[in-house]
Amino acid sequence: MMTRRDMLLASCAGGALALAGGGALGGTFEITRSDAEWRKILSPQAYAVLRQEATERPGSSPLLHEKRDGIFACAGCELPLYASGDKYDSGTGWPSFTRALSSGAVGTRPDHSLFMKRIEVHCARCGGHLGHVFDDGPPPTGKRHCINGVALKFLPA
Repeated sequence: MMTRRDMLLASCAGGALALAGGGALGGTFEITRSDAEWRKILSPQAYAVLRQEATERPGSSPLLHEKRDGIFACAGCELPLYASGDKYDSGTGWPSFTRALSSGAVGTRPDHSLFMKRIEVHCARCGGHLGHVFDDGPPPTGKRHCINGVALKFLPA
Protein backbone atom coordinates (compact mmCIF):
# COMPACT_ATOMS: atom_id res chain seq x y z
CA MET A 1 0.00 0.00 0.00
CA MET A 2 1.33 3.42 -0.95
CA THR A 3 1.58 5.84 1.98
CA ARG A 4 0.99 9.57 1.74
CA ARG A 5 4.76 10.12 1.99
CA ASP A 6 5.36 7.67 -0.89
CA MET A 7 2.76 9.50 -2.97
CA LEU A 8 4.43 12.85 -2.25
CA LEU A 9 7.83 11.51 -3.21
CA ALA A 10 6.39 10.04 -6.40
CA SER A 11 4.78 13.39 -7.18
CA CYS A 12 8.07 15.17 -6.69
CA ALA A 13 9.88 12.70 -8.93
CA GLY A 14 7.09 13.14 -11.43
CA GLY A 15 8.13 16.74 -12.06
CA ALA A 16 10.67 15.53 -14.58
CA LEU A 17 8.03 13.37 -16.22
CA ALA A 18 5.69 16.34 -16.40
CA LEU A 19 8.39 18.34 -18.13
CA ALA A 20 8.71 15.63 -20.74
CA GLY A 21 5.05 15.00 -21.40
CA GLY A 22 2.95 17.66 -19.68
CA GLY A 23 1.70 20.92 -21.03
CA ALA A 24 -0.52 23.83 -20.20
CA LEU A 25 -4.21 23.27 -20.63
CA GLY A 26 -5.68 23.56 -24.05
CA GLY A 27 -8.80 25.61 -24.40
CA THR A 28 -9.75 29.24 -24.28
CA PHE A 29 -8.71 31.49 -21.43
CA GLU A 30 -9.07 35.23 -20.94
CA ILE A 31 -5.29 35.64 -21.00
CA THR A 32 -3.39 33.82 -23.70
CA ARG A 33 0.22 34.26 -24.72
CA SER A 34 2.61 32.55 -27.08
CA ASP A 35 5.17 30.15 -25.66
CA ALA A 36 7.87 32.77 -26.29
CA GLU A 37 5.86 35.43 -24.41
CA TRP A 38 5.36 33.13 -21.41
CA ARG A 39 9.09 32.33 -21.35
CA LYS A 40 9.90 36.05 -21.42
CA ILE A 41 7.72 36.99 -18.43
CA LEU A 42 8.17 33.90 -16.21
CA SER A 43 11.26 32.56 -14.48
CA PRO A 44 12.40 29.18 -15.84
CA GLN A 45 10.99 27.41 -12.76
CA ALA A 46 7.65 29.27 -12.93
CA TYR A 47 7.43 28.48 -16.65
CA ALA A 48 8.05 24.79 -15.99
CA VAL A 49 5.29 24.64 -13.37
CA LEU A 50 2.67 26.98 -14.85
CA ARG A 51 3.04 26.05 -18.51
CA GLN A 52 4.47 22.49 -18.44
CA GLU A 53 2.82 21.14 -15.27
CA ALA A 54 6.10 20.44 -13.48
CA THR A 55 6.32 20.24 -9.67
CA GLU A 56 8.69 22.30 -7.56
CA ARG A 57 10.84 20.58 -4.96
CA PRO A 58 8.97 20.31 -1.61
CA GLY A 59 10.07 22.83 0.99
CA SER A 60 11.73 25.07 -1.61
CA SER A 61 9.20 27.91 -1.74
CA PRO A 62 9.55 30.96 0.51
CA LEU A 63 5.74 31.19 0.38
CA LEU A 64 5.54 27.99 2.41
CA HIS A 65 6.33 30.07 5.50
CA GLU A 66 4.49 33.27 4.51
CA LYS A 67 2.34 34.32 7.50
CA ARG A 68 1.31 37.90 6.65
CA ASP A 69 -2.23 38.91 5.74
CA GLY A 70 -2.74 39.16 2.02
CA ILE A 71 -3.67 37.43 -1.18
CA PHE A 72 -1.86 34.73 -3.14
CA ALA A 73 -2.28 35.51 -6.85
CA CYS A 74 -1.35 33.62 -10.00
CA ALA A 75 2.30 34.28 -10.89
CA GLY A 76 1.34 34.22 -14.56
CA CYS A 77 -1.52 36.72 -14.66
CA GLU A 78 -1.94 38.06 -11.09
CA LEU A 79 -5.52 36.80 -10.72
CA PRO A 80 -6.25 36.66 -6.95
CA LEU A 81 -6.52 32.94 -6.11
CA TYR A 82 -6.17 32.27 -2.36
CA ALA A 83 -6.56 34.26 0.87
CA SER A 84 -3.93 34.06 3.59
CA GLY A 85 -6.68 33.18 6.08
CA ASP A 86 -7.29 29.92 4.22
CA LYS A 87 -3.60 28.90 4.22
CA TYR A 88 -2.39 26.23 6.63
CA ASP A 89 0.65 24.02 7.24
CA SER A 90 -0.22 20.63 5.76
CA GLY A 91 3.24 19.23 6.43
CA THR A 92 3.66 18.35 2.74
CA GLY A 93 6.28 20.94 1.82
CA TRP A 94 3.98 22.95 -0.46
CA PRO A 95 1.75 25.94 0.40
CA SER A 96 -1.69 24.53 1.20
CA PHE A 97 -5.11 26.16 1.35
CA THR A 98 -8.56 24.95 2.39
CA ARG A 99 -10.28 26.71 -0.53
CA ALA A 100 -9.84 29.12 -3.39
CA LEU A 101 -10.71 32.79 -2.95
CA SER A 102 -13.81 32.39 -5.12
CA SER A 103 -15.46 29.65 -7.15
CA GLY A 104 -14.33 31.37 -10.37
CA ALA A 105 -10.67 31.80 -9.42
CA VAL A 106 -9.50 28.26 -10.22
CA GLY A 107 -10.56 25.44 -12.48
CA THR A 108 -10.03 21.73 -12.02
CA ARG A 109 -9.73 18.64 -14.18
CA PRO A 110 -8.95 14.96 -13.62
CA ASP A 111 -5.26 14.07 -13.66
CA HIS A 112 -4.36 10.41 -14.18
CA SER A 113 -0.59 10.86 -14.46
CA LEU A 114 1.86 8.94 -12.28
CA PHE A 115 -0.49 5.94 -12.14
CA MET A 116 -2.87 7.63 -9.70
CA LYS A 117 -6.09 9.59 -9.86
CA ARG A 118 -5.81 13.21 -8.74
CA ILE A 119 -7.56 16.51 -9.35
CA GLU A 120 -5.37 19.09 -11.05
CA VAL A 121 -6.05 22.77 -10.25
CA HIS A 122 -5.26 25.63 -12.63
CA CYS A 123 -5.74 29.39 -12.87
CA ALA A 124 -9.14 30.14 -14.37
CA ARG A 125 -7.85 33.21 -16.22
CA CYS A 126 -4.60 32.02 -17.87
CA GLY A 127 -4.82 28.23 -17.51
CA GLY A 128 -1.53 28.02 -15.60
CA HIS A 129 -1.00 24.80 -13.64
CA LEU A 130 -1.05 25.45 -9.89
CA GLY A 131 -1.04 22.02 -8.22
CA HIS A 132 -3.64 19.52 -7.04
CA VAL A 133 -6.65 19.32 -4.73
CA PHE A 134 -7.00 16.45 -2.27
CA ASP A 135 -9.80 15.36 0.10
CA ASP A 136 -7.59 15.21 3.21
CA GLY A 137 -7.70 18.83 4.37
CA PRO A 138 -8.96 20.31 7.64
CA PRO A 139 -12.41 21.75 8.35
CA PRO A 140 -14.36 23.58 7.19
CA THR A 141 -13.92 22.20 3.64
CA GLY A 142 -11.98 18.97 4.11
CA LYS A 143 -9.96 19.99 1.02
CA ARG A 144 -6.23 20.53 0.62
CA HIS A 145 -5.26 22.74 -2.30
CA CYS A 146 -1.61 21.72 -2.54
CA ILE A 147 -0.07 24.52 -4.62
CA ASN A 148 3.38 25.05 -6.09
CA GLY A 149 4.72 28.22 -4.47
CA VAL A 150 6.44 29.28 -7.69
CA ALA A 151 3.00 29.42 -9.35
CA LEU A 152 1.93 32.09 -6.84
CA LYS A 153 2.73 35.73 -6.17
CA PHE A 154 2.04 37.04 -2.65
CA LEU A 155 0.31 40.43 -2.44
CA PRO A 156 0.47 41.75 1.17
CA ALA A 157 -2.66 43.43 2.58
